[in-house]
Parts: sequence; C-alpha cells; structure tokens
Amino acid sequence: MTRSSTAERTGSDLALLAVLMPAVLVTVIASDMVNLMLPSIGAEFGASEAELAWVVTGFLLVFAVGIPFYGRLSDRVSLRRLFGFALLVYAAGSLVCALAPDLLVLVLGRIVMGVGAAALPVLSIIAVTRLMPLGKRGTGIGVVSAAAGIGTAVGPALGGGIGQFLGWPALFWLMLVVALVLLPAALRVLPGEPPAGAGRFDLPGGILLGLGAGLVLFGITQAQVAGFTAATSWASLVVAVVALALFGWRTVQVAQPFVPPALFTNRVYRAAVATAFLAMIVNLGGLVLVPLLVVDVNGLGPGAGALVMIPAGAAVAVLSPLIGRLADRVGTRPLVLAGLATMGLFALFLSTFTGTTSVIPAGAGILGLSVGFIFVITPIISAAAGALPADQVGVGLGILQGAQFLGAGTGPALLGVLLTARRQSDDGAVNPLYAGHEGTAFSDAFLAMAVLVIPTLIIAFRMRPAAPSRDTAGQDA
Repeated sequence: MTRSSTAERTGSDLALLAVLMPAVLVTVIASDMVNLMLPSIGAEFGASEAELAWVVTGFLLVFAVGIPFYGRLSDRVSLRRLFGFALLVYAAGSLVCALAPDLLVLVLGRIVMGVGAAALPVLSIIAVTRLMPLGKRGTGIGVVSAAAGIGTAVGPALGGGIGQFLGWPALFWLMLVVALVLLPAALRVLPGEPPAGAGRFDLPGGILLGLGAGLVLFGITQAQVAGFTAATSWASLVVAVVALALFGWRTVQVAQPFVPPALFTNRVYRAAVATAFLAMIVNLGGLVLVPLLVVDVNGLGPGAGALVMIPAGAAVAVLSPLIGRLADRVGTRPLVLAGLATMGLFALFLSTFTGTTSVIPAGAGILGLSVGFIFVITPIISAAAGALPADQVGVGLGILQGAQFLGAGTGPALLGVLLTARRQSDDGAVNPLYAGHEGTAFSDAFLAMAVLVIPTLIIAFRMRPAAPSRDTAGQDA
C-alpha cells in the first residue's frame, strides 16, 4: 500500500511539473521573443521606434501589475480556476496578436497576453509549494527555475529564427497552440478546491501596489530612452512614490490589507525579497549587456550574438533541479552566499576582460553569472515559502516574484543609463585591471554589477536557515 501510494504521489508530481515547466517557459519566451522582430513589425505597420516600444512595454507593465494580484488571489481562489483563466486569456491575447491588422491591435493583444502571462510563474511556484512534499519542494522549484532560465536564454534567438523564416505572426500562433494544449492538462492536475479561511480582498490596496510597481518600471524604462529629466520619466516616478506611500498607509490602517504587515516582520522572508530583487538586477543586467557587448565590441551579428547565451541557458537547465535538491538537504544560506560570490566574481571578470577581441570571455562571464544566480534564486524561493504560514504563501510569493520582476526591469534600464553616460565620456575605465581600448563603458557597467553584489551578500548573510516545516515557520514568524 505504501509503495503504491508513493508511486501515485511521484506520478502526480511528475504530471504537475510537466504542466508547470512549459507554462513558465512560454511566459518567459513571450516577454522578449519579439525583440529581434521589431524592425520587421515597424516596417509593416509604418511605426516609429517609440511606438514599437509599446509592443514590449505594454506586456511588461501589465505583467508587473498582475503578479502580486494573482499571488493574493491564490489565497482565495482555486489554482485550477486561476491557471485555467490565465491560459485562456494568454491564448486570446496570442490570437489577437497573430491576426493584428495594425500596431494598435498588436499592442492591445500584447497587453491581454501580459494579463494571462503574469499568473503563470507565480502560480507555478505556489503550486509546487502547496502540492509537492516538503522534501521535494526545492527540486520542484528548481525545475520551474530551469524553465525560466531556458526561456530567458533562448527567447530572443527563438523569436528571431521563427520570425525570420515564418514571419512574426507565427510567434503568436505558436504561443496560442501551446496555451491550448496546456489548458486541459492544467485542469486535470491542479486542485479545484479553494484555500480554506481566506479573508477579505483589499482591492484598493492591490490597485495602489500595482500602480506603484507599474509606474516605477515605466519611469525607469522611459529614463533609459529619454533620460531622467524627461517628463514621462520623472512624473511617472513621482506618481509611483505617491501610490506606494498611499499603499503603505492603507496597509497599516485597514484590518485585512492586501499585503499583511506580518510578512515583513519575518526575517527570512524580508531578506529573501531584498536578495531576490538585487540579484535579479545583476542577473538581467548581464543577460542584456553581454549580447550588446558581443555585437558592439566583438562585431558579431544579432543572431550570432544570441548564440553566446546558449551555454548559459543549457547550464541553468541542467543545474536548476540539482540545486533545488541540494537546497532541500543543506539549507538556504550556504548556497545563496556561494551563488552571490560567484555572481560578483564573474561580473568582475566581465569588467576586466570585455576589451578582448574574442567572445570567449563574454560567454564564460554570462555562464558564471547565470549559474551563480540559480544558486541564489532557487533556494531563496524555497526558503521564503517555508518561512511563511500557509495562509500567507500566495501573497508572499506574489510579492517575492513581483520584486524579482521589478529587478529584471530595473537592472537593464539603470545599467543602460550608465552605459550611455560612460559612452559619452572620454574617461578611461574605472576598473584598474581593465586593459582594453574598446568597451570601457561595458567594463564600468559590469563593475557596477560586481559592486552591487556586496550589499546583497550582507543582506543574505543575515538570513537564518529556513524552518523545517511550515507549521514551525508560521509559529516562528
């Protein structure tokens, strides 16, 4: 009987991961698969670069706003219903994009896609933490993280390849088919029972949080394009600060706020959110800057430049489940500290060797950064989930993933501003070890990433090991 029960549980775990991994994969691919096809889309619709940017920005803004909402809703609504809704919305948005007769309809379709896509990563992590045994949770999170890593590495190359041979609408037809295939499988493996004991849903608080997060991302993105002095940039950031201040005020005033204040009295969770945000800035900075480096400094074409990222994606895919399993055995803090140290060293490596004519240092640098990041993010998510009581897991993981996504949007934008400023300066590289004649701006940007790892290490060092069970964690928090 025990053997049969174990086999059944293992089978259900595998079925669950077989749905969650491709769902996260298509979400990450969808975020930047159109980047290399924007010139073709612009030529077809006669759109300017500023107008084309909304094909990406529209998706990212609703994605940023939606993540914490879905996390909070998962404490009230069944995973089956939320996941099914998200896949249907994602499929509808993909269909609108594939059939778009003009740029406006394409942007609207991307916004609809973002509404559905925002649910899939956070609900996947929540599903792993709720449905898989405690001893296998790290492995499950590692598998989901592997999908995110693969999608980040291959998304632009896959989008560029398919778009070049079949046209950009083919990208959205592919996303539509994948979503419709996943839908019945998700409805079969996810539970239909809503969580017990859910309280009121603080919609005004959620709106204020989403508005603040979205405007922060929009303001920083605009700063990268037009500078911080542009009205669209500073005005967005000012309104974001006001919205977040009102959100904080409401959180301490209402009986059942959107984000329970008790979340941030939990030391492990607080450190996990800060570490995830800062580590994501470094990670995405590398993922964006390295392809630019090999094109601008090493003279590769965009397609060949994307190939430099493939070893990093392959390493993430192989190592993520193993790191998750290791986190279940040795705990969080040793892996996180080792991962951050690795990220810092390879960011410094990139800063030192960006001026060479070979692309090997760039490939090795992004490989090291990506491996280091997986050592950070997989244990961090597992530790955060284990540190929270059951009724706060949904909102807690939603906030954590929202912070991670904000880091993903903030890092490339801020580093892009630094890169532009250093390109306009005649000063040499700040890094005294840098001996190249080209790429000094990239050297300084990578050095800034290495410096940012230092406070992240200090924050992560203060983490206690995750509690052995959720019940104990809830009592400790």
